[in-house]
Amino acid sequence: MNRCLTTICGVLRNAVVARNIEKFSSVIFCSYITRLQRSKYPPISSLQTRSFSHGPPLSKSMIEDRVMLVLQLYDKIDPNKLTLKSDLVKDFGLDSLDMVEVNVAMEEEFTFDIPSADAQRLRTPFDIIQYICDKHDIYE
Repeated sequence: MNRCLTTICGVLRNAVVARNIEKFSSVIFCSYITRLQRSKYPPISSLQTRSFSHGPPLSKSMIEDRVMLVLQLYDKIDPNKLTLKSDLVKDFGLDSLDMVEVNVAMEEEFTFDIPSADAQRLRTPFDIIQYICDKHDIYE
């Protein structure tokens, strides 16, 4: 009986040692892989920076300038004829796809999404400016 207990204890001890060696070797192997990966691929944080603060405060005149600049740079809009009250569809002949492109350009410029229901009513630069001011809570 004593000899049987000694054998069982020895087997259990070997199993515990084997499990510890397995854990230790996996830690060494994992740290080797991460070191290898780090040497090949730099951490994302060095490639990209997330900023949790707001940008500079916007004013209505700043928004107006940025909206007009984005619209003037659009190839189907004549910058010399563009005013705040210009109807983009009637005055410049933009179709629905062009209006989607204009809205996407505004979304990229001001970094927020414009729902399609709201995008359909943005037909003039003034409408776009008012919408963006409302989204940024700017009332001047």
